[in-house]
Amino acid sequence: MRFRHRDGTPVHLAYCTNVHPAEDLPGVLAQLAAHAEPVRERLNTGRLGLGLWLARDAARALAADPSAVTRLGRELAVRGLETVTLNGFPYRGFHEPVVKRRVFTPDWTDPRRLAHTLDLARVLAALLPEDAARGSVSTVPLGWGAGWSPAREERALFHLALLADGLAKLAAETGRRVRVGLEPEPGAAVDTAAEAAARLAGRVDPERVGVCLDACHLAVDFERPASAVAALTRAGLPVVKAQLSAALQTDRPGDPTARAALGRFAEPRFLHQTRGPAPCARWDDLPAALTAPPDAPGPWRTHMHIPLHADPAPPLASTRPVLEETLTALLAGPAPVTDHLEAETYTWSVLPEPPEPGGLTAGIAAELAWTRARLLAHGLTEEPT
Repeated sequence: MRFRHRDGTPVHLAYCTNVHPAEDLPGVLAQLAAHAEPVRERLNTGRLGLGLWLARDAARALAADPSAVTRLGRELAVRGLETVTLNGFPYRGFHEPVVKRRVFTPDWTDPRRLAHTLDLARVLAALLPEDAARGSVSTVPLGWGAGWSPAREERALFHLALLADGLAKLAAETGRRVRVGLEPEPGAAVDTAAEAAARLAGRVDPERVGVCLDACHLAVDFERPASAVAALTRAGLPVVKAQLSAALQTDRPGDPTARAALGRFAEPRFLHQTRGPAPCARWDDLPAALTAPPDAPGPWRTHMHIPLHADPAPPLASTRPVLEETLTALLAGPAPVTDHLEAETYTWSVLPEPPEPGGLTAGIAAELAWTRARLLAHGLTEEPT
């Protein structure tokens, strides 16, 4: 869906397709028919944005075959779908039984990450609607934090410089501008927006490389969205895109009932970093947090992307207020801080009560309907289709 900010800037809203397990082009095409088009129809809109996730094999095949990109673009168009942004964080195997920290590999020290991201940028340049100002790709925040070193950082920054050169050449060749946003995440080499501002300013090309701001990650690290946006602005780092997401909050983690309810969200596929207000209350995954003493102070916030529009059952809660603060920080000013918004709840299949068949489509549509209402409340207008 497209909206227009009060200053006239078009703002794109999409949902991220990393919720679907497809990793090759036939699978991507199938998900358009099975999920994306039905979501658009439920929303009664003529045009729905997708933040496509193209795993390594799909991206490589598309980048090497312009006719395949044309086919994908045609399928998007006939189904009333479009894409201005790609999720380039998961490389492959995002729906394998166990993912955890492997989602950070290959990291930016590895030339495979550079090659994959340039493949994504080339594909996106060909898929962009003619009237879109630019495209965006989100990516790993350098790598995982454990074992990170100055030498690894210099290698990663070298590859990001090559990325910027490649994006500049792509723009000169195609006339389409694509930017890449590193996505700070708890426990990563760059785990907060404040750290991104401090460590990346002056070390990456801000015309080509910036930050992807994820509202769930802000919440888990107890970052205030307005402060995060202000820090990035002062550092001259653009917010290339924002991922709209909500974390799980436990106000009284010492309460046995609350601890048991939280334990239902511990599952083997994804990483669920958990943070409390005390400096020592930092766990890289939820099972470790659940072994903390019963007097551990709260609240705890857990990196479990939960549906934007629906609260978990008490005594648990959503960090939706942080998401709403994020939207305010991004949209309430005289101009939008970013023009690419992506709802990214990829965890539907691992929730304690996953949706029934057909329920995923309804859930995604409900999230986007909630977001549409929030954007309209911020004074944006929805573009006719």
